[in-house]
Amino acid sequence: MAGALPMASAIILLPFYVLYLPTEVYGALSICLAFSYLVQVLVTYSFDSALYIHYHELKNDQKALGTYISSSFIFILSWGLLIGTILSLSGQFLFGWVIPESKISFYPYGLIATGLGITQAIFKVHGNLLQTQEKPQTFLWSNVLSFLIIALTTIIGLKVFPETLVGPLGGRLIAGVITTAWVLWRIFNAYGFQFKSPWKQTSFSFNAYTFVYQIQQWAINYIDRFIIMFFLPLASVGTYDLAVKCLVPVELLLNGLNASINPKIVKLIGGQTHKQSTLEINRYYYGTVSVILLAISLSVFVIPVVISLFTMPRGYSDAIQYIPYIAIIFIFKASRLYFVIPYSILKKMKTLMTLNFFTSLFRVGTLVFLIVRMHLYGVILSSALTFALEIVLLWVFLKQDYDMKFNAFKLLIAPFLLFMVVVLVEPFWGVMYPLAVHAGYCLLCLLLLWIAYRNEIRSINFLTLIK
Repeated sequence: MAGALPMASAIILLPFYVLYLPTEVYGALSICLAFSYLVQVLVTYSFDSALYIHYHELKNDQKALGTYISSSFIFILSWGLLIGTILSLSGQFLFGWVIPESKISFYPYGLIATGLGITQAIFKVHGNLLQTQEKPQTFLWSNVLSFLIIALTTIIGLKVFPETLVGPLGGRLIAGVITTAWVLWRIFNAYGFQFKSPWKQTSFSFNAYTFVYQIQQWAINYIDRFIIMFFLPLASVGTYDLAVKCLVPVELLLNGLNASINPKIVKLIGGQTHKQSTLEINRYYYGTVSVILLAISLSVFVIPVVISLFTMPRGYSDAIQYIPYIAIIFIFKASRLYFVIPYSILKKMKTLMTLNFFTSLFRVGTLVFLIVRMHLYGVILSSALTFALEIVLLWVFLKQDYDMKFNAFKLLIAPFLLFMVVVLVEPFWGVMYPLAVHAGYCLLCLLLLWIAYRNEIRSINFLTLIK
């Protein structure tokens, strides 16, 4: 969930981006940040997942565990410096090849983004370690302080260097260096500076497969910015990214719910001889899906109203029309968790990597096909189709090693019904009567949840609760 930091800072900093950056510069910022997330994945080399899994295997041997944690961070730091050196020498060529017409220069913007990605990687792995160790207070305060530093340095950068990328990127890099120094001090102070090849404690193939999977996930989530840049003006990237950033609270909520239930799911499935879903496991995911449905409905109703209260330049204000469609994609993201998490626990990363190879190709193919015909609406449709395909594939191939029995209405049917209503109603009545229609989505959501949980609701003794 350390990845929640950039998202949290993004939503708070949006007013400052709108104030100090033209839409096309904000679009360029989105491209640079997407590149920094790719660097983060490369540097992390899936040790965020490896530490999470292997911590439980080594926790009864504190000496071996300490050596593994220290060695992992030494590897990540060394690997990050190597990747940073390679990109420093080859980055201009890569940017010139990937980004058309030199819209963004690697020096200094790509170089700053590279450093940012390295610091994000170290902080993210540390955050995963804190979650695994079940240290919520340290995790919370480290994230809060990091967020405050990011916000402060970015705002100062925007004021000193308005209408350029130096302010927002440079501010984040300064914050990243500060938090990374704290993380490394904390790790080496606790576990010492000791290095034994981490591959002696973990599986190289596990990290390799997870690493490729995370690159594929990056492609599914961020490649759209680069493809938009090829077919549409750079300002369109800014419009699209602003609409996505407006829904960061929903993504933060989803990530938080996922982080809170993950340790419990790992213990429940890991302790089984015959791997299967249980009523207790299912309830965690039913609850997650239900909360996200409520968050989506409220966001679609509230966010456009809030945005309309402010006067924004054209390009930024255009983002309002895309918010309902981007919001309902979280329906797929929430339901997807039920099918994807067991793959990591069962160490079926090769299968997961293969499935994501096909979904990544599907994502790129549909993006190119739809963006020409539907512009930004095509980008959103491509995302929805990709997540739907991924859920089907995950479900089909998970059946071989994991027995699943679940309430289809709670996990899939009710969310899909809300999705279809928004898709069918929004283009017509949603444009003419937004308040009434968006309020109607909230009522529909409550109705679907009542139908799904009517037996549980009826069994509640409200008089006892009042007492």
